[in-house]
Amino acid sequence: MSPTAQPSAATAPQAEPSSRPADRLLRTAAKLFASQGIRAVGIDQILREAGVAKASLYSTYGSKDALVLAYLNDLDQADRNRWGQAATEAGDEIDKILLFFDLATVAATARDFRGCLYANAATEFPGVEFEPVAAHRRWLVETIADLLAGAGITEPNNLARQIQLLYDGALVGSKISRSVEPITQARAWAAERIATKLP
Repeated sequence: MSPTAQPSAATAPQAEPSSRPADRLLRTAAKLFASQGIRAVGIDQILREAGVAKASLYSTYGSKDALVLAYLNDLDQADRNRWGQAATEAGDEIDKILLFFDLATVAATARDFRGCLYANAATEFPGVEFEPVAAHRRWLVETIADLLAGAGITEPNNLARQIQLLYDGALVGSKISRSVEPITQARAWAAERIATKLP
C-alpha cells in the first residue's frame, strides 16, 4: 500500500448467480474487511467466499490494494446516502447533525461494535493516507458546519470540528466498551454544546 492511496465475515456468502463478479468481490471484501480487518483477509479467502476466479479480480480491480480503495469508496458513498435519506425525514438543522450520532448507534450494534471502519483502516496502515477516508471526514465536518451556519451559529467551522471530535471519541469508546452508551452520551454533549451557541 503506497504512502498516499488514491481511488483509481466468517461464513461464506451464497453468491448470487446473476450478480457481476466485480460486485460479488466488493460485497464479500466489504463484509470480510469490516469483520476481520483488511490485513487479516487474504485474496484467496475473498475469491473463495465470493465464488469468483482470480482472473476476475485482476481484470476488474487489478490488485488487493485497489479492492481496498474500492471498498472504502463504496463505504463512503453508502454512508453519505444513508445519512442523506434519513435527513429528509429529520427536523431542523440540529436534528440533522444529531442524526450522525443516531445512525452511528444503529451501525454499532449492526457491526458488532467494530468501531469506525475508516479509523480501523487508517490504524491498520500507519503512514498511509487513504483518500476515501480523508474525503469522508471532510464531508462530515463540512456538512455539520453548513448545518450549523443554517441554524444561525457564528463560527460554525470551529464548532463543527468540536462535534467531529466528540463523534470520533464516541465511536472509539463504543468499540472498546462494546456499548452504544458512549455514542448516546456524546450525542447529548453535542446537543448541549450546540444549544449554547444558538442565537
